[in-house]
Amino acid sequence: MRPRERWRAGTATTSPNGSFDETELAAEAAHCFRDVNSARQAVAHAENAMSGNHVRSDFFATMVLADAHLRAGDVEEACRVALDALDLGEQLKSARCVSYLAEFRQDLTAVGDSADARAFTKQVREHRLWIASDAHVAV
Repeated sequence: MRPRERWRAGTATTSPNGSFDETELAAEAAHCFRDVNSARQAVAHAENAMSGNHVRSDFFATMVLADAHLRAGDVEEACRVALDALDLGEQLKSARCVSYLAEFRQDLTAVGDSADARAFTKQVREHRLWIASDAHVAV
């Protein structure tokens, strides 16, 4: 069976072009919906964007999910998901990871002070990526 036929039959692990599967499509859609402030749609797509096979991609998708929850007004869930992302990111060394976290931190600050945000920041303040993002957060 050729790649396109396997894709149509649902037996392919990658798309016919060899690089883009449903998980990656969900991640791209989540990023787009987040960027146009469509938080609910970003959440829906980001929840399907983690493969479990690519830690770095899963970190980004998880941070997009956290940010989407934050933009939807669910600070508690945003912080819970961001904590999951930080756990994933523990083994990563990437400036892009730091920039995603810095953006989340700025958005978290922008929503105002809350018990959930305070508890979260207290819990993660010694995390390597959190400390690295300090330099990228506007004061």
